[in-house]
Amino acid sequence: MAIKVVDASAIGALLFGEPEGPEIAERLEGDRLIAPHLMPFEVAGICRKKLQCHAMQRRVILKALAMFEDMDIERIEINLPSIVLLAEQTGLTIYDASYLWLARQTGAELVTLDQGLAKAAL
Repeated sequence: MAIKVVDASAIGALLFGEPEGPEIAERLEGDRLIAPHLMPFEVAGICRKKLQCHAMQRRVILKALAMFEDMDIERIEINLPSIVLLAEQTGLTIYDASYLWLARQTGAELVTLDQGLAKAAL
């Protein structure tokens, strides 16, 4: 079983039925998933945007968000000074740098739909 760092964009695609969702599900199937502790806040932020854009689907969106708590994603503590330096070096946000730092620390593949983050991970 491989370890993969999964970010909020990938989880959001799964939860909220984005077109990339099936591809992400296939990439993650059977693997141990890890993410920084900040992930729930980012997923909640995605949910809020979905509610703003699709108010008529409110019940479905909130039900999808509730499924997040059932996902088996281990939340890992990150090193703040290292994150700040990595964000400074890469131009990423602190949030995105957290995922990149975790992937580098663990040697795990980073699964993201964020093009800037994916590019920095190369």
